[in-house]
Formats: sequence, structure tokens, C-alpha cells
Amino acid sequence: MELKDEILIPAPRESVFAALNDTDVLRQCIPGCEELTRVSEDELKAKVVLKVGPVKARFAGTVTLDRSGGPELLSLSGEGSGGAAGFARGGADVTLEDRGDETLLSYDARAEIGGKIAQLGSRLIQGTAHKLAGKFFSNFAKVMTSDETV
Repeated sequence: MELKDEILIPAPRESVFAALNDTDVLRQCIPGCEELTRVSEDELKAKVVLKVGPVKARFAGTVTLDRSGGPELLSLSGEGSGGAAGFARGGADVTLEDRGDETLLSYDARAEIGGKIAQLGSRLIQGTAHKLAGKFFSNFAKVMTSDETV
């Protein structure tokens, strides 16, 4: 499955890049995030509760960040397990384009799922993935424009 989209964030590129590397900001933005901790400079551990159709599961996983292209590019890869519900793994490339006081954030993500969740059908899974990605970036834009939490 592939997801592509873009959103205009009302903040300078350096601020957006820094926020994408801030575990406190990410914890607020990730739908269903219960826990997000930095294990090392480039690795995060997460616990997220997701509901896809009739299946609700708690996923535990790791995310590896590649910031070598920053502040224009951030790449990440990760994998997680939801026990009997299945697994997910994938990655994304996030491009940040300077637009004066704003930043155009574009992402190109790919994911692979297996287990019970994979049996739900690609339309339901694709719809849920788009909804979760939209919610993340909506939350992210809110965090970038205020000092309040989401």
C-alpha cells in the first residue's frame, strides 16, 4: 500500500524539521499513541492503539529515523506487532520545501500488513490509513501553530 499527500504548515522549514524529530510533538500527533520514547539518536519505540474496522489492537514497534538529508528530507522506517491482530512494517520519505514563512510538507509512504488486519480488505485498510495520516498531519499543523497540546 502506498500513501502520498502534502500539507502546507504555517511555520519555517527548520521549525517543522525540528518538530518532526521531537518525541513530545510526535506523541501528541500520532493517533492512538500511548507511549513514544527515544531509544537512541535515530531510534524510537512506540505503543499505539488502532482500530481498523472491527479489529482493535495495541501495536508495539520501533521506528528508525534518517535525518541525513535534513532539513529538506527526513526518512523513516518502522515495524510493529499487534499480537493476534497482525503486523505492520513500512517507511516514508518526508520532503520539506521552504515557502517563506511556511513549509510545504510532502510525504510518500509505503506499508505492508499481515495477519487478521490484512484479511479486512484493501479498501477498508487504505481508507483507515488515509484517515490516520490525515489526522496525524492535522494534529501536527495545530501543534505548529499554537503552544497548546492537541
